[in-house]
Amino acid sequence: MAKKKIITIGLSLCDDETEYSDFDSNISLLDWDIVLFKPDIKEYVFRRDSMFQGKPCLSDDDSFKLKAQCEHWKREIKSAVEHGKLVIVFLDELTEVCIATGEKKFSGTGRNQKTTRIVGHYDNYFSIPLELKPTSTNGKEIKLSAKNSEVISSYWQEFCSISSYKVIINSGTSPCLLTKHGDKTVGVIERSKNSNGSIICLPDIDFYPEEFFDEEEEWSDTAKQFASRFVKSIVALDKSLKSTGELTPEPDWSKSKIYKLKEEDVLTEKLLKIEGKLEKIQTEKESVLDKVSDLGRLRNLLFEKGKPLEYAILDALKTLGFSVSQYEDGESEFDAVFESNEGRLLGEAEGKDNKAINVDKLRQLALNIHEDLDRDEIEVPAKSVLFGNAYRLRSLEERPEPFTTKCISAASISSTALVFTPDLFIVAKYLTDKRDSKFATKCRKAIFNSVGKVNFPEIPTTKKIDTIDGVVEVKT
Repeated sequence: MAKKKIITIGLSLCDDETEYSDFDSNISLLDWDIVLFKPDIKEYVFRRDSMFQGKPCLSDDDSFKLKAQCEHWKREIKSAVEHGKLVIVFLDELTEVCIATGEKKFSGTGRNQKTTRIVGHYDNYFSIPLELKPTSTNGKEIKLSAKNSEVISSYWQEFCSISSYKVIINSGTSPCLLTKHGDKTVGVIERSKNSNGSIICLPDIDFYPEEFFDEEEEWSDTAKQFASRFVKSIVALDKSLKSTGELTPEPDWSKSKIYKLKEEDVLTEKLLKIEGKLEKIQTEKESVLDKVSDLGRLRNLLFEKGKPLEYAILDALKTLGFSVSQYEDGESEFDAVFESNEGRLLGEAEGKDNKAINVDKLRQLALNIHEDLDRDEIEVPAKSVLFGNAYRLRSLEERPEPFTTKCISAASISSTALVFTPDLFIVAKYLTDKRDSKFATKCRKAIFNSVGKVNFPEIPTTKKIDTIDGVVEVKT
């Protein structure tokens, strides 16, 4: 019998037969036979912008990501169950957050104008395609329910001692585990009516106790032994579910139109219309996502190297009003060729992980200037510009001088402008957010007229608009 393909999401096991995926992955679950899922969104909480009513308030970006991710898992889990897979959800603690709705409210005028973000309540259980209505609590005293628990009895006998409930389920689902006192639901089983698939929600397990790691923080033998027992128990649980609820695949002859119900045709037609609407919305969503991705590419000026850095530089230069391109003819290759009314320039880009930009790249740049001038259509040498992203892995406030003393000295001899790409990001961000042709001209002239490091003009001051961090209105 073929081995079951098992994937874990939000938890990991010391087992070579299982594959791990984090919560932020966008993989399909249809490639797997068994899915072990934990709705853990603590990474989002750690990155919170502020607090509101005692709950973490996420940034606009993380709000979108979390909602999209939860919708992805809800959709994938439902699809997996419909296609005969077993999905086991370990009921993690209820993590409530406030997320941006995309709406804002403005009050006041001029300097007194205030902006209020409108937020809504959200939690990690939105990632599960069941209406569980969880209430946060915790405990360890758990018993099997009188009905619907036979299939998990072997699993529960083996792992009840290390299981604990962190939520109580308040919906009308099929309970399999209850609190010993009060008979509150802490575990449920839902079988698909149209396939052999099932979703089981079980009390949580600590998958990372201290004894699972050695002194080097590697998996211990105890962790390996646990994973082996755990996987065997889960596979046995899957087998038991399949044997007690196996459906006969519908034969082709029974799908004939003569056996179709009238209401089936009506609903199928309705479904086709809904699918058309969803396709249109999905196309619109992908278009917006592409635009967001393109705009976010500008931030590569802060931390990237190689081609990603080069492309971000080209985007920034376009924002400054340059006509830009890259050049390659089989013999010569130039990172950036850009021009405007101020003149024609040729640039090279260099990113360093934990070093300053040295003189080596200037030699390559000087060679490029000569090769460029050798072309028949070029009459005047281009202005040379070296774009450097030094110490790119450090935060900006921790970075030393981006260009070495020798590089700065050599730049003065060759009349080369040295552009620190995070400085370029600041002016490009301003010009992306606001059209300002006069400021763009000043930035272009700063590059063209500089010898050595370029000092861009200061960002123009604008009317101050107060944003009240944490002071938000909850959308009901």
